[in-house]
Amino acid sequence: MPENSPETAALQEAAEQVRQQLSLPAYNAAAVEELARFIEAQRASLPPAEREGFVTALGCFLGECLVRAYRAEWAAGRDGSTGIGLAGRLFFNPFYLVNQQLNKGLEASVAGFFGSVPGRLVAAGSGRKQWIS
Repeated sequence: MPENSPETAALQEAAEQVRQQLSLPAYNAAAVEELARFIEAQRASLPPAEREGFVTALGCFLGECLVRAYRAEWAAGRDGSTGIGLAGRLFFNPFYLVNQQLNKGLEASVAGFFGSVPGRLVAAGSGRKQWIS
């Protein structure tokens, strides 16, 4: 997904709206920790009719945190889903991750996932190289 595409701009705008609403100063690990706390606080009282919009908005914010912290990019997955491409080898769906925390609580914390990304990058980099033939 091109960086300056209308789709990317819409995702970034949604992320910015969440950042402002939650009064978060940046798109970083501390903001993702606060996001995880916010999700936990909303889990029990989130009306089913609002769940999809909640997941979409917070997924945009989580995705933008991944983009900025790990030099990732908004991308389309093999199945056509929107997510985050990283290091040309990894793809993460931030909307799925938010939904998982809503379903499972802190055992599926978005902050825990965010903190695991450096290890995932190392593991992805240690795989077999794809050489040009």
